[in-house]
Amino acid sequence: MSDALIVSIILIGGMVLLLTIGAPISISVGLPSAISTIYVLGFENGAIASAQRLFNGVNSFALLAIPFFILAGVIMNNGGIAIRLINLAKVMVGRTPAPLIQTGVLASMLFGAVSGSAVATAAAVGSTTSPIMAKQGYDRAFGAAANVAAAPSGLLIPPSNTLIIYALASGGTSVGALFLAGYIPGILWGLTCMIVVYFYARRHPELKAAAWATPREALKVFVQALPSLSLIVIVIGGIVGGIFTPTEGAAVAVVYSLLLSFIYRTIKFADLPGILLAATRTSSVVIFLIGVSTIMSWVMSYTRIPTLLAESLFGWTDSKIVVLLIRMIVLLIIGIPLDATPAILIFTPIFLPIAMSYGVDPVHFGIMMVFNLSIAVISPPSAPVLFVGAQVAGVPIEPVIVKLLPFLAALIVLLFIITFVPDLSLWLPRLLGFMP
Repeated sequence: MSDALIVSIILIGGMVLLLTIGAPISISVGLPSAISTIYVLGFENGAIASAQRLFNGVNSFALLAIPFFILAGVIMNNGGIAIRLINLAKVMVGRTPAPLIQTGVLASMLFGAVSGSAVATAAAVGSTTSPIMAKQGYDRAFGAAANVAAAPSGLLIPPSNTLIIYALASGGTSVGALFLAGYIPGILWGLTCMIVVYFYARRHPELKAAAWATPREALKVFVQALPSLSLIVIVIGGIVGGIFTPTEGAAVAVVYSLLLSFIYRTIKFADLPGILLAATRTSSVVIFLIGVSTIMSWVMSYTRIPTLLAESLFGWTDSKIVVLLIRMIVLLIIGIPLDATPAILIFTPIFLPIAMSYGVDPVHFGIMMVFNLSIAVISPPSAPVLFVGAQVAGVPIEPVIVKLLPFLAALIVLLFIITFVPDLSLWLPRLLGFMP
């Protein structure tokens, strides 16, 4: 057998076996990758090469943005920022049917934009809105499904850790261009969820629209939420305007959110060790996963697995549409057991060169991939956001899955539109001069 086939068996078989017995995803990726490297280079050279690749994979200044944004998200989740954004969303929703669910969707877009985490968004928004839904007689399973469906919009609306990871995996795609490209698809994601909720509410007339807030009430809520919203303007505006790099912008987000939490008096100095520990745990998992995925990417490249896989998958067609459809289906399936981070690190080196050979822009491809994987992270049976959303709502996961299906169908339709209408992603970065 060829080295490519043997390495493929080690990688796929090892990952499946380790995931089946409950090993962490980083171990499930890293151990088979190291074994494969040792197989092709010998024990001593393979061990040294694995260590070097692991170090080189995380030895990046741009990568520092991820732990900083994670820390900022943890601070915001504990600092009273979520409830202020939810109150603002409630005022903005106005007299729409099923106002509490619509508030949750809009709040997910706002909080996701400042936290950059789908899981944190589902937890923060769901834990706040679910008890109120229960008291007002809402279908808690549908409310949880709407929360789960809306939460990944934060993976597209900047600042987004996922887009930063794609920028690294793609070999240096502009983070600023990716951030700008994510706005319209991310907003469309949220609007799609709101449309599904609207048609649901039409069949449930008992979910009456809320009364309009008075101008004085609306102004008060807006003023309370304005400092939280200003974080987006400061961070994204600074990055897009060239005032600071994404890493420096992430550090600014940490300082700003911490000062804001102290001003709100929702975080005390005694809370900081716990916050730092929570952020460190999450960051260490992500960074280690990036490092071990670098080993996998190297051994796959060394044995020409991406080239051989591309020839087998795409060698029989010259159609750009068919190629993009195959990529879409593969990512939807593979993204269910995998988190978005390892999926991006593993499949970007495989699919991006093929897409570029068909004239697909790397920025557009990044948005397509992240959108694709954002659907996967809420797809049953093993989606982490789905579990968190059901847990905070206090609902068994089975009825949530049933209520989630219309959202998934609508988002897959939107995925087709995002894939085949590139201007939805590229118009804004081109308008602001980040792309030709």
